[in-house]
Amino acid sequence: MLRMFIVILMIYPWVGNAQKYFSRNAIIRINSPSKVEKIEGVSSTATTVLEMSSGKIEFAVLTNSFVFEKALMQEHFNENYLESTKYPKANFKGSLDNFSSLKLTDPGTYKTHVRGELTMHGVTQTITAPVEFMVDAKGIHASCNFRVKCSDYNIEIPTVVKNTVSNDVDIKVKVDYKSL
Repeated sequence: MLRMFIVILMIYPWVGNAQKYFSRNAIIRINSPSKVEKIEGVSSTATTVLEMSSGKIEFAVLTNSFVFEKALMQEHFNENYLESTKYPKANFKGSLDNFSSLKLTDPGTYKTHVRGELTMHGVTQTITAPVEFMVDAKGIHASCNFRVKCSDYNIEIPTVVKNTVSNDVDIKVKVDYKSL
């Protein structure tokens, strides 16, 4: 009897985790429309977990992991805008709409919305964004596009570039989930 109990305790964490999918290399692309030059940064090291039993989803990304085409742009992003030393991480915690009707175990394409709290630059805002899942033999893939305003997160655009840099930032997320 004791042996059976020990075996169950050893197996339980694996069974409990079978309902979770994760990625340590989700891609987040940020783009701020500009009249002067392309302002685009990419991080390919975001982490995310999707809980299949509830539709809860979480993301975390180190703000200094974004890479820009120009080193000076990257420096300004980290020092002047996101203040990466003071606010080293951005995260999202939320859930998928109509999750119980999604069949993310069956091959196909599924569209829904994700709702939750995005925390960036020390400020938390509620967001809702469309998300598309594609399920195939390789796993679950997700993509999501949404827009945030710098001013909503107390990110100040310096007066010198205020007329050339947009307050709006387009965010594109792509994830290939793996079973945990």
